[in-house]
Amino acid sequence: MMTNEEYIQKHKLDDVRSLALKKAEEGVDIKWCLQQIEGWQKSRDKLPRWAETEGVWFPPVISMEQCSSEPTAGYKARIIERILPAPSDRSMFMDLTGGYGIDFSFMSPLFARSIYVERSQELCDIAMHNFELLHLDGAKVVCRASEEFLHANDNLSSLIFLDPARRDGAGRKTVAISDCTPDVSQLQETLFDRSRFILLKLSPMLDINLALTVLKHVSEVHAVSLKGECKELLFLMDREYHGMPTYFASNLESGDEDFSCTHEHRISASRVLSSGIGEYLYEPNASILKAGIQDVLCERYSMGKLHPNSNLFTSSVPCPHFPGRGFRVESCCGFGKKELRQMLSDISRANISIRNFPSTVVELRRKLKLAEGGETYLFASTMADGKHVLIRCVK
Repeated sequence: MMTNEEYIQKHKLDDVRSLALKKAEEGVDIKWCLQQIEGWQKSRDKLPRWAETEGVWFPPVISMEQCSSEPTAGYKARIIERILPAPSDRSMFMDLTGGYGIDFSFMSPLFARSIYVERSQELCDIAMHNFELLHLDGAKVVCRASEEFLHANDNLSSLIFLDPARRDGAGRKTVAISDCTPDVSQLQETLFDRSRFILLKLSPMLDINLALTVLKHVSEVHAVSLKGECKELLFLMDREYHGMPTYFASNLESGDEDFSCTHEHRISASRVLSSGIGEYLYEPNASILKAGIQDVLCERYSMGKLHPNSNLFTSSVPCPHFPGRGFRVESCCGFGKKELRQMLSDISRANISIRNFPSTVVELRRKLKLAEGGETYLFASTMADGKHVLIRCVK
């Protein structure tokens, strides 16, 4: 008779859907085993530390999809080390939406004591098992809804972390703060009674300006990207702060420098529109765009923007520290047949992007008769005077 662990080790590289169609081995809890196999497969890129730790349990797939990656969890830990630099300032940490426990496992070691709160008994059981393997010896696991825990306990904490569930009762994804569980907008006073600092993780689809009308004492807003995609939106709330927030844009594992600016600079930055295309073309990373601080780039890097609605920037000099992608411009033309033919006659493939342009990539590729790939990059966009242009670049 095969054990669960033997089945998992035997099939951990196999396709989970195919395994689900096969007759289960005698003595094997097939549902649990498939959950472990799928979780391990998903964790290899997202959670390599977990994947490499023998005996770690994995949660249902929806929890795997919603949990933070190791790089983004580490980013939160660095925020804590910056705002609470002295170990004596880090007496207690509470994670009120524990989930799979990735964020908790990175933040809790910074504190003398820590409490993981989660309403799902299954996730609590998994957390208790994994925390022991990961040597999180000071962690206390509480199976309770965050609202109930807050009202039943008067524990004071150095920092409270929340990542509200962003799905409704039918399993559909939600974005608005009031549609998440718990609704932090209704808990703010209670939270600030328990801690000076609240670190809140919300949907990267959330409108930042709208969130700031709901949340109180926000001192920092962080747009965090990984491999070019904005993954998380973090709000640091400080009970003693009464101004407007500072904005941070970070593109992890990209080599981009972190970018930050004040709220005042964000709204007052002069947007410089370019009358032509310089020798270099730049596109901000996803975090810059999400934080809404792209116009600051014009001043900081002496660049011009192609159009108010085209997040492409041009410069006559290289900018090696630009937070995003940079290209050297080879040529530029309009969309007349003759000028297109002259500019593209020597290539048969290209990487095509559209920015503030009326056609889709598929339509444009068909029109230009170019295959995908190669070392040439084409950007179709609109200039400030309304003229449509095609910009040919190389990295």
